[in-house]
Amino acid sequence: MSSKNAFYAQSGGVTAVINASACGLIETARQHPQQIGRVLAGRNGIIGALTEDLIDTSLESPEAIAALRYTPAGAFGSCRYKLKSLEENRAEYERLIEVFRAHDIGYFFYNGGGDSADTCLKVSQLSATLGYPVQAIHVPKTVDNDLPFTDVCPGFGSVAKYVAVSVREASFDVASMAKTSTKVFVMEVMGRHAGWIAAAGGLASDAGCPLPIIILFPELPFEPARFLARVDELVNTHGYCSVVVSEGVKSADGQFLADQGLRDAFGHAQLGGVAPVIANLIRAELKLKYHWAVADYLQRAARHIASKTDVDQAYALGRAAVELALAGRNSVMPIIVRHTDEPYTWSIGEAALADVANQERKLPREFISADGFGISDAGRRYLLPLIQGEDYPPYREGLPAYVQLRNLGVPRRAATTFALR
Repeated sequence: MSSKNAFYAQSGGVTAVINASACGLIETARQHPQQIGRVLAGRNGIIGALTEDLIDTSLESPEAIAALRYTPAGAFGSCRYKLKSLEENRAEYERLIEVFRAHDIGYFFYNGGGDSADTCLKVSQLSATLGYPVQAIHVPKTVDNDLPFTDVCPGFGSVAKYVAVSVREASFDVASMAKTSTKVFVMEVMGRHAGWIAAAGGLASDAGCPLPIIILFPELPFEPARFLARVDELVNTHGYCSVVVSEGVKSADGQFLADQGLRDAFGHAQLGGVAPVIANLIRAELKLKYHWAVADYLQRAARHIASKTDVDQAYALGRAAVELALAGRNSVMPIIVRHTDEPYTWSIGEAALADVANQERKLPREFISADGFGISDAGRRYLLPLIQGEDYPPYREGLPAYVQLRNLGVPRRAATTFALR
């Protein structure tokens, strides 16, 4: 049987380790030339397939592909472009199959979160009905850590490490200046509906380094009076405190504190700016000096402080995606299965895309402290293994030496063209 080519694309917000998954996938595919010909990557994610803008990864050297393991962001470009349902826009899915057929693509690897899992599932379903079966494997990725079944999503462990380290370091800074300057530091982190990243801020304080930290989770309604009382208590006791607030924190009536009234390409509320909302409340009610910061892209791009656990898992899931495809699996997602917390042991499993697509895993209440302002022992046991280990990139002249691929395209072969909506 002749080999088929593979299509790989990166979707949604990128991470410090999504390229490690790409590395694991491409290196593994190259080890099986009898089954997989070339890996063609979509330039700017799924848009690359729709517009037939494909990158030939076989033209990259082994050294360049290996360097993806320590390079952050999306080496082939990502996008926020959600395909509609088959009923709403069947033409988009038919276009994907047209391009796949034109380029002899038999494997579809989509590296992303919940929306891309749904796309992967639909492509698998429609390809069979159109007489051109494609094996669709979803490779999990999201800093929000909100995909079901997998113990953790690649990208999260490194963000968690960045947030924990940043909150600890900023707390030391504030403590040293609190007598005459800032009393409260507010750090805004990502997390629309799930507070996993905010929870990581709780790791900054432990028995060996106790720090006054308050966490505001999107899973719990924001109660201004209780929050202000807690800030006042910590400042009176310690002279200062740090606040970690998730961008998705809501008021008691369910409204985002930071809703700008805008929507992104997926139809989600465009958030940002909850840190100044919280800081201004502290100033107005408690008359305390404050500083605030938004971690934003810095938290998900910080490959220089990536968790080795995260890097290893991201690579392993990319490799596992190819192995699942070669084993004949379809419409599945490789997952991380946790066996023990200490030492942290894990293996690779799989989940059906029909169960994964459009599902969102929130932070369990038992991971949050009883007062709602910190993490519980159970939360710490879950989080701590995920930030373990350092995996520094190579440095050149004091800066990380990240790879930039050539990303050479392949000639268009499809009979038609396609205009994005």
